[in-house]
Amino acid sequence: MEKVKFRAMADGDAEDYRFLDAFEHQYYKGTAKRVLAELALQGDQSNQDGLSGYQVSRLEHALQTATRAMNDNADDDWIVAALLHDIGDRIAPQNHDTVAAEILRPFVREEVAWAVEHHGVFQMYYYAHHLGKDREARQKYAGHPYFQTCADFCERWDQPSFDPDYQTKPLQTFAPLVEKVFARPAWHVEHLRPNQVVGLP
Repeated sequence: MEKVKFRAMADGDAEDYRFLDAFEHQYYKGTAKRVLAELALQGDQSNQDGLSGYQVSRLEHALQTATRAMNDNADDDWIVAALLHDIGDRIAPQNHDTVAAEILRPFVREEVAWAVEHHGVFQMYYYAHHLGKDREARQKYAGHPYFQTCADFCERWDQPSFDPDYQTKPLQTFAPLVEKVFARPAWHVEHLRPNQVVGLP
């Protein structure tokens, strides 16, 4: 068989779906490479999809955030999350944090995915008041077990990572970690560790 027989999913049979399942599992193996390719696009200064005005590119910001995490001896989950926390910027700028979290969620600790998912509103603490908005919008999550983790992620790694003079590691430094994390079995409780507060190192 080269293609499935059906034209509507409801008409597929077991043979069709076993055939497709093999392709799906092969495709999963390329997730890390696709993620790294998207990050590389964020460093292309000729790319009009990026935002202007910062002193660093989106890629440089991601690399700098991940470098800070690595320099703090963070574990693989945190380093990869720091690298990918803004990966949704090009295609979903209004909810980039949620997009990044959903990419990471099957493979990293619940705490880490939560911090990535909510870092957008937590980052507002640093600038929202300059635009007439509520810098304390993150307080709606006060009392959440991962609140301080997200606040620390923003304070220590995300918000200071717009510095063109910071000694940032190149993308290839992080590629093996990205490959390692995305090679994990998706949704496995051993690496999701639900309801466990670990925090930053």
